[in-house]
Amino acid sequence: MLKLAQWESQFEAFVAAQVKADPAHDLSHIHRVVATTKLLSERAGADMYITLPAAWLHDCVVVGKSDSLRKQASRLSAQRARAQLISWYYPGQYIEPICHAIEAHSFSADIEPITLEAKIVQDADRIDALGAIGIARCFAVGGSLQHPIYIESDPFCEVRKADDQQASLDHFYQKLLNLPQTLSSEVGREEGRQRVKFMRLFLEQLRAELSNEQLMVRTNELSDHQS
Repeated sequence: MLKLAQWESQFEAFVAAQVKADPAHDLSHIHRVVATTKLLSERAGADMYITLPAAWLHDCVVVGKSDSLRKQASRLSAQRARAQLISWYYPGQYIEPICHAIEAHSFSADIEPITLEAKIVQDADRIDALGAIGIARCFAVGGSLQHPIYIESDPFCEVRKADDQQASLDHFYQKLLNLPQTLSSEVGREEGRQRVKFMRLFLEQLRAELSNEQLMVRTNELSDHQS
């Protein structure tokens, strides 16, 4: 049987050739999910002959956020991964566990991960939606869909229900800020909580900028100093 490093080269070459539907699901996203999967697998003692192929191939079929097939994306990826793994003569005992991990990674598919390996891949993918990179990915997708950054009358969803089909910032309140509680591993949840702390700091800073709060303070301080 080939070593994992040899298989990984094959996985990477395959996914690098795939067309990506949005800027948040590019090769760099795959690389980050794979790196996180390795760390979580090592800590949990998971079988990396399952977790790593699943991490590499989890987005081998990418469906745009506004596409009607969005909720089927992980199943479509699992189907394509199954065909590729069989064509590569990947060890057969791993193929169905890999496909389950791919199917269950998706938030929109709402499939419960029933194996340790599937839980790890799901955690790794969701962690990449949080923190600084999560903020960047959120606005990258929103921009590609021509969504406004926020709804000017209520940027922080204080008097209306969040709807990320209307504005990018709504995605924080509709999904992202609640992701840590959906993570399966203790280390994953802690990483998720730390990343959400940063996101809340970003929201606080954005609120201050939109209200000109800091600018008014600095203007008053400057006026006091000059007087």
